[in-house]
Amino acid sequence: MKEFKDKVAVITGAASGIGLGIAKRAVKEGMKVVLADIEAECLSQTEKELKASGVNVISVLTDVSKSEDVENLAQKTLDAFGDVHLLCNNAGVAAGGLLWETQITDWKWVLDVNLWGVIHGIRAFVPIMLKQGNECHIVNTSSLEGLISESPGNGIYAVTKHGVVALSEVLLEEFKIINSKIKVSVLCPGFVSTKIAESERNRAPEMCGPDYEPSLDKFCRTHPELKQFTDMFIKAIEQGLNPDKAGEIVFEAIKNEFFYILTDTSLMYKKLVKKRMEGILEAFQQNKPLIKQIK
Repeated sequence: MKEFKDKVAVITGAASGIGLGIAKRAVKEGMKVVLADIEAECLSQTEKELKASGVNVISVLTDVSKSEDVENLAQKTLDAFGDVHLLCNNAGVAAGGLLWETQITDWKWVLDVNLWGVIHGIRAFVPIMLKQGNECHIVNTSSLEGLISESPGNGIYAVTKHGVVALSEVLLEEFKIINSKIKVSVLCPGFVSTKIAESERNRAPEMCGPDYEPSLDKFCRTHPELKQFTDMFIKAIEQGLNPDKAGEIVFEAIKNEFFYILTDTSLMYKKLVKKRMEGILEAFQQNKPLIKQIK
């Protein structure tokens, strides 16, 4: 997709962070924009601010963890604009903690938003895009943590983001098989200045459980020896890339049909990705004689 003017963009998690950055760039491109988020007040304010530019913008209160909400989002999009050309499955949350100490509700909440939210988006919007038969693009937000294997204290988040990468890779191949005009990208940002560390502000009561304590608070309380690591992590987020810049990167990557979209190409991340890939390839050599022996 090279031209965006008058085309329709749907963005989840659009009231703040990367989603808002993408929405701002969509407005600059002259797109019709559908903002989706779970934070009602913030969503309403974002809609008003973006409408001030004179572009056609609507907002739909959406909990991406619920299939019916995402289906409603799709219907509201069609009712308002008749088509959808760009889908950004961007909404995301995080809950920290050592894997064996995390609660089932932690897993369910993060999986429901980060992974199931993308699944619901694919199931609701892809049939519409296929029926249109025109040029479309889907951007699924993962993370650089979806490409590496060293995420101590952030395992649940990493699991969901690896899942989003795998889902996107398969989706790309499936579109190729059916000769679809739909293109796919997976956004794998590094540290971006967002409210991801405060995402439990949107955690529903049913996802808290009887002994609920915000996961970051609990992690620091039970593992004071790791508080310094946690503080560094939060500081890195606060000093991360401006979300508006992330939005700019996304659109330029769409124009160039990049599959993996990165916002940070520093050597540190490259080494971590390489380490994981080399470990997998090394396993082929390690296991080869063992397989021969057993056969």
